[in-house]
Amino acid sequence: MTAVSSPLISVAIVEDDEGIRESLAAFLGRARGVRCTAVYSNAEDALREFKIQTPDVVLMDINLPGMSGIDATRELKQLRPDARILMLTVYEDNKALFDSLKAGACGYLLKRTASDKIVAAIREAREGGMPLTPRMASKVAAYFQNKDTVGGELDKLSQRERRTLELLSEGFLYKEIAEKMGISYLTVHQYTKHIYEKLHVHSRTEAVVKYLRH
Repeated sequence: MTAVSSPLISVAIVEDDEGIRESLAAFLGRARGVRCTAVYSNAEDALREFKIQTPDVVLMDINLPGMSGIDATRELKQLRPDARILMLTVYEDNKALFDSLKAGACGYLLKRTASDKIVAAIREAREGGMPLTPRMASKVAAYFQNKDTVGGELDKLSQRERRTLELLSEGFLYKEIAEKMGISYLTVHQYTKHIYEKLHVHSRTEAVVKYLRH
């Protein structure tokens, strides 16, 4: 039997610092399973190209000349709702994190993150995950724990579905959620499906953002 190799994950980099840009492109060029298809020094050039063809994953800086990475993320999600945008930034504050998620980013990493972990996050983002550094995940978790009331559509979620959404928001994969909750992988998928239906969304990020906005 001939093994079928998985297609390479195409990645575009939007970063204004030339040194960081070249470093990212270099290690992505050596990483297995991914390929860097384009690099941009500003959001405007990137968005023009993305109208024609969008890569599987976009590594997006926040502090860009002209349009910010957060505004670019919001515009790209309007243009390509299925775009997978992973913020790669130096900012650790809550506002940057939550503004990025609300704009449509599927994950948030710091630039000091090790190269192998960035590649792992790219793979996770491509698979529909929500990669977050442990520090960023703890900020999201704290946000959920400190919320006093959640109304409207979110009240329709069962306790188990609410817990599933919380773990999804913290960046855990389905198999990890299954282990934490003591349920099967298929049950996690079922809970997630119910969450999407009840919140009228189509992705993990949309569900988390809807929670954050209440």
